Amino acid sequence: MTDYTRAQVAALVDHTLLKPEATASDVTAVVAEAADLGVAAVCVSPSMVSVAGAVAPAGLAIAAVAGFPSGKHLPGIKATEAELAVSAGATEIDMVIDVGAALAGDLDAVAADITAVRTAVRAATLKVIVESAALLEFSGEPLLVDVCRVAKDAGADFVKTSTGFHPSGGASVHAVEIMARTVGERLGVKASGGIRTAEQATAMLDAGATRLGLSGTRVVLDGFRPA
Repeated sequence: MTDYTRAQVAALVDHTLLKPEATASDVTAVVAEAADLGVAAVCVSPSMVSVAGAVAPAGLAIAAVAGFPSGKHLPGIKATEAELAVSAGATEIDMVIDVGAALAGDLDAVAADITAVRTAVRAATLKVIVESAALLEFSGEPLLVDVCRVAKDAGADFVKTSTGFHPSGGASVHAVEIMARTVGERLGVKASGGIRTAEQATAMLDAGATRLGLSGTRVVLDGFRPA
């Protein structure tokens, strides 16, 4: 396993708060913690972007989710949600695909979904959440590969493993390896969902992840050596 430093890993982290019960004061606290930890971004619900933006220091990116967590929203809804989040100050969007459409083999619908959001937020970094654990459980590796290719062709900047809310599970080393092998030369790979230790984070990075979505960020970073 690679011997990463705390600072190296922090620079790849989206410090995340997406609990439905999160309040404005919770988001303010998360932004303060993110600044203290030196992470790349905070990831919050669209309704909390303006709250995060009001207190975020320069250099801390604000990410918002779209179509979260089910992905069963109409493409126009996801696109509008993403557009409003960017208008409020988000510079990164993490959108959820319609996993059911993917499992049904309707990759054109998946592509249209992603394209709608990409068109709405042309200047933002777009991460496409594919729910890799569900795709692998219900269909297998070929579909995960196909969905990642669709995301790439539709203009995504990253493919992301999971919302962290799906019962099939979150990120896995196996999924990250597949995703990185499929798109790694052109896109980033964000591992998110269930990463709670430095050992798990290291395994994801070694597998090809270029960004990590963490909620217990401090505990994970405390497991890495100082620079």
